[in-house]
Amino acid sequence: MNHNATSGSSFTEEAIDLLKQLIGTPSLSGAEDQTAELIADFLSGQGIRIRRLHNNVWAVNRHFNPDKPTLLLNSHHDTVKASGNWERQPTRPIIEDGRLYGLGSNDAGAALVSLITLFRYYYDREQLSYNIILAATGEEENSGTKGLKALLPELGKIDVAIVGEPTGMKLAIAEKGLMVLRCQAEGKAGHAAHTYDDNAIIRACHDIGWFNTYRFQKSSDTLGPVKMTVTMINAGHQHNVVPDKCDFTVDIRTNELYTHEDILETIREAVQSKIVSSSLRLRPSHISEAHPLVRAAHKIGLKTFGSGTLSDQALLSCPSVKIGPGKTERSHTADEFVYLQEIEDGIRIYKELLETFFKI
Repeated sequence: MNHNATSGSSFTEEAIDLLKQLIGTPSLSGAEDQTAELIADFLSGQGIRIRRLHNNVWAVNRHFNPDKPTLLLNSHHDTVKASGNWERQPTRPIIEDGRLYGLGSNDAGAALVSLITLFRYYYDREQLSYNIILAATGEEENSGTKGLKALLPELGKIDVAIVGEPTGMKLAIAEKGLMVLRCQAEGKAGHAAHTYDDNAIIRACHDIGWFNTYRFQKSSDTLGPVKMTVTMINAGHQHNVVPDKCDFTVDIRTNELYTHEDILETIREAVQSKIVSSSLRLRPSHISEAHPLVRAAHKIGLKTFGSGTLSDQALLSCPSVKIGPGKTERSHTADEFVYLQEIEDGIRIYKELLETFFKI
């Protein structure tokens, strides 16, 4: 492969052109087959042997050596559904005042095309200290089962990973996990004119009050405390009937100091409501400050932080970081955009990070 084609301004121009094509191609989470095809064609056109599972496209560096440790470069190409507040056409890429507008431009298209460019740069390199795997995955936005979760068993042992998400090119060395609980308080149905002690709504309110006030003692230096928020509630069907059931949902953002099982056990002991269902698979992540990848980041002056937003990093069991061009505050917003300069800077910083990491 001609490395001149992946250097300087052409490097950035090809990344931006690919991102414009991705924006212009429907990629709703769970139905991102067209962008998978686009990415596969792009990589194949660069002489890279690609593999595909569902809508996940992946490739390994040409001189992959099973005796070496492996670095995973991962980002997603699916998007959320565009809100109704867009002033521009979400799937029409438009450049204005140095900004590229379009659905998925910031989350996580800019990171994805930057990592693709990084992989192209290293694809033909010999004598690398690490193997490199590129994985452009689907179903991140809907936490689906056919995205990175399905692909990981195919990739073999991963020793460390870089997950591309909009972080302003700051290095997230920890990320909060997510638990979702569906709870149900039970009472006794009856006429509202009579007195009942078993009102399911009142029972639910007692437990909701506990979720609102209870504090887990351990607070992480990077992720802060566990945060529990009641986000949905449903009960009753008419004004004069006391309901016998009240359903509510709790969103729990976890740190690395508690297992999800420990948190769930604490909740079961404290509340009367039944835990009808619980999602425990999206775990918090944390990487040691002493890890060579973090040391490399410090060496080139990158700032580190703990991220409260969820990504596919939660599915990884290996040490990992999250970093990418763009800003998380723009994700899922109307008229989403990324600065072209952010993409150029992102490619450069990714390259500096790996060059430094490979030498440590």
